[in-house]
Amino acid sequence: MKKISFLLIALVISFTSCKDEKKESKTEIDTTESFVVKPEGTTVKWTAYKTTEKLPVGGKFKILKFENKSGATPQEALNNLSFSIPVSSVFTNDATNTRDAKIINSFFGAMLDTEFLKGTIKYVNNAYVASITMNGETNNLPLDVTITEERRVKLTGTMNLKDWKALDALASLNKVCFDLHKGADGVSKTWDDVAIEVETYLRKN
Repeated sequence: MKKISFLLIALVISFTSCKDEKKESKTEIDTTESFVVKPEGTTVKWTAYKTTEKLPVGGKFKILKFENKSGATPQEALNNLSFSIPVSSVFTNDATNTRDAKIINSFFGAMLDTEFLKGTIKYVNNAYVASITMNGETNNLPLDVTITEERRVKLTGTMNLKDWKALDALASLNKVCFDLHKGADGVSKTWDDVAIEVETYLRKN
């Protein structure tokens, strides 16, 4: 009888231990989190410049396409994030409602492969770059990146249009904006550098 009692106690202890191990294992799985980049939480803004005084002209792309990208760290979530931007989504909030059409038709329309801008964000050797394809040319745009404790991300860089062989497209735009791009000195100028700013939010799963 004592042998049976000891056997029952041993079985109960063994069963309880197994249950505890399963609970701990389940907890470890549940607490594993990942960072997710979502297109609806992402904006792409740009600043171009006109006149010899280099006055800023700001705008954005209203549409940015990419699939949700996740990773165990913010860097992993952003690395190899491929995107495409329809150039028709340019928006500058121009009161005359004429500037957007000029940018779309006379700037992007003067390039090769004018429907989309495409690219991939890469994190290599502790640095971020955006490999961007525009006008049939692919080049890297170095990015400065800040990530706050609230998981808000800002990526900034300066695109030099000559690296994408887009100076002819720039001249085409300056031609249709000739008078509008004149400064106090009477010189019409459109600069070949464009500041890029991307903001997004990393959601935790």
